Amino acid sequence: MTTADTSVRIAWSADADAIATLQAAAWRERYADVLPPELLEQVVPELFAEKWAASLDRPGDARNRALVALEHSTVRGFTVTGPSTDDDADPVADGEVSELTVSPDHRRTGHASRLLQAAADTLRADRFTRATMWLDARDDALRAFVASTGWAPDGAHREVDPVGDGSVRLKQVRLHTTLGGDGD
Repeated sequence: MTTADTSVRIAWSADADAIATLQAAAWRERYADVLPPELLEQVVPELFAEKWAASLDRPGDARNRALVALEHSTVRGFTVTGPSTDDDADPVADGEVSELTVSPDHRRTGHASRLLQAAADTLRADRFTRATMWLDARDDALRAFVASTGWAPDGAHREVDPVGDGSVRLKQVRLHTTLGGDGD
């Protein structure tokens, strides 16, 4: 019997190019019906790689972490955790999953489940007691998946402007979960 060699670990700066390539592919797919074609053409790995390398080498906060899902030694997904940046958040108690991305070609293989569990474990280890995550309001599949793992909408919603000129508005909903501590 063959078993898959899969794992999740903290991302290293050497993972920056792989994460950037995955992020570009996922974003082109995720925003294909939202962003104008000329903007989608600009969503390339080079747009993200340098920023990834810098953030992995020098995170702004010791609790900012990127985790990668691996199949053998190939990055198949990533997640980012840290203190919540929301105005209504307690920066000591509230953590955030700010990104949860799996390669479009490797979904439904357990990578998202492993990443989400590792993100919760990481946030818990950083002593957060609650976690939030903003999701595209149109992404019913991702929202259903996250909800199936114990996350729930908390009633917050927002619109973001990914282009910066008001031409594109993305509606998002916030989900949350309680992070039990040791012995909880």
